[in-house]
Amino acid sequence: MSGQQPVEPICVRIDDAARMIGVGRTKLYELISCGELETIKIGKATRVTTASLHELVRRQRVSH
Repeated sequence: MSGQQPVEPICVRIDDAARMIGVGRTKLYELISCGELETIKIGKATRVTTASLHELVRRQRVSH
């Protein structure tokens, strides 16, 4: 045991982001295109920031 704390990712793959919030890839891409989720590019790979996933859920909880 190294005693290190697990590192929480600050960005995740598209499939992982969709799974995290319980939607399909198509819906996730809709959320990205309308500005609801923030993405970054690392080389050719697109990643979704976990902060924007948390913020989306927070906004949804407040509005309902």
